[in-house]
Amino acid sequence: MTVFKGMSWIKEKLDKSKQKLSSIQLRNLTAKTRVEPTTEDQIEPVAQQTNNNSFLHKWTLVKTISVLGVVTAVVWGGNTFVHAGLKNVYHVSIDGEDVGTVENTTEVEEAKQAKTQELTNNSFVRMKVKEPEVTFQVERVFMPETNDQKVLEKVADSVTAYPVGTELVVDGNPMGVLKDEQTADQLLEDIKSTALEKKKDSGKVRVLSASPAAPAEVELQKVEFVQKVELKEIKIQPQDVMSPEELKKKLETGDVQPTKYTVEKGDCVSCIAKKLDIPKQVIYQNNPNISDDMIKVGQQLDLTVLQPKLAVRTVEKFAESQEIQYDTEYQTDDSMRAGTTQVIKQGQNGMKQVMIQVTKVNGLMTDETVLSEQVTQEPIKAVVRKGTKVIKGEGSGKFAWPVLSSTITSTFGTRWGVFHKGVDLTSPNKNIMASDNGKVIFAGVKSGYGNCIIIDHMNGYKTLYGHLSQIYTSVGKIVEKGEKIGYMGSTGDSTGVHLHFEVQQSDSPQNPLKYLSR
Repeated sequence: MTVFKGMSWIKEKLDKSKQKLSSIQLRNLTAKTRVEPTTEDQIEPVAQQTNNNSFLHKWTLVKTISVLGVVTAVVWGGNTFVHAGLKNVYHVSIDGEDVGTVENTTEVEEAKQAKTQELTNNSFVRMKVKEPEVTFQVERVFMPETNDQKVLEKVADSVTAYPVGTELVVDGNPMGVLKDEQTADQLLEDIKSTALEKKKDSGKVRVLSASPAAPAEVELQKVEFVQKVELKEIKIQPQDVMSPEELKKKLETGDVQPTKYTVEKGDCVSCIAKKLDIPKQVIYQNNPNISDDMIKVGQQLDLTVLQPKLAVRTVEKFAESQEIQYDTEYQTDDSMRAGTTQVIKQGQNGMKQVMIQVTKVNGLMTDETVLSEQVTQEPIKAVVRKGTKVIKGEGSGKFAWPVLSSTITSTFGTRWGVFHKGVDLTSPNKNIMASDNGKVIFAGVKSGYGNCIIIDHMNGYKTLYGHLSQIYTSVGKIVEKGEKIGYMGSTGDSTGVHLHFEVQQSDSPQNPLKYLSR
């Protein structure tokens, strides 16, 4: 604690006053011992001297008391003044370096916050603020002098910032930089939504059914990116930041430029697809004006095949109602020519619910699987009188599976803008068998089908077998139901080893599953 300097002076004066008073008292005592008046004349001077000494003593005492009073007043006032002048000051250090003193710490914190707010108020890029370590040391000082303004300026100058962004990385390859993670997350959701092709009035995806009824509602089982997607915060330059729309276009198209093609004489959809090595589905989707595979010479087609940097895989499941062809009970009549019939009882087709699972990448189907079938209405068998005068090669009217233990990988009907005229079958057993009795009317290479066989069952029905690797029959040969006619392959417009099987009635494609049941 700081001590008032007047205390030493006061002590000195008190000591001197005590010494002087003691001296006066000693002299008076000596005088009393020495004077022994005998006469009246002698007594009077002595009394007068004694009175004078007493007066002198009292005056000295009064002066001493007065001095003490003044000194006390001065000491009290000095101490009050000193205490009034004592204040706390704060020594400020930035990252361990002393930069000055301030009267309070609040202004220092406010200066830091104000500079931070100034640096982060940027609507285009995000700033990463680096704040220094500011420490304070308090000291109590008499009438202190501080340099607040200088310290506040140094504190503000010590707060720095640099621009950062969120980098989107696909399979380890940087694709672009966005403002922040929230913007990147929204972009990824937008890409998924585009791939799903959701309608505004419904939260469910729809696909076209083979049935003329309303589109089947799809249960969306999975939505995921094919590639690995990462978001990283990195230090950037402001010009590095892309708009979400710009980056989305880059991810979805892969910077592919549009490709146009002019139809030439002799072209067909499958011919163009094979010639340019592109999927037929792309041609149909890019050119929705194509109807029944009809194109004209000089017609310009959009054959742009997108190669997205980021692809969305969806797995969808839906139920579809399909007809079950009724069976026919034949009553033979040897008086009637084989191939002629007489209906005794009309038959009625049944119905079944087929559960189908479809996998698509960016809206393009990559896999289709029949999960299950459930009969909802049993067919009613027809009764027909049939002549027994056999004509070799005539079909029985009831079809068998052309492949044993087969799995359906693609069903019949219009889906995603493409009409599939048959069903695709795979099986560990690759042997292909005639589905019914008939006569081979085509055995060779057919555009789009590769190695192909067509059998006329001579009862209004034909069956087609496509993508074979080997053909074991020839045109004009009569084959029986179950006879081996070829071997499964991947010729023509085919991806993977499988059999494309069609059933035609009066040259009109029919759903094979109408005639085949598990």
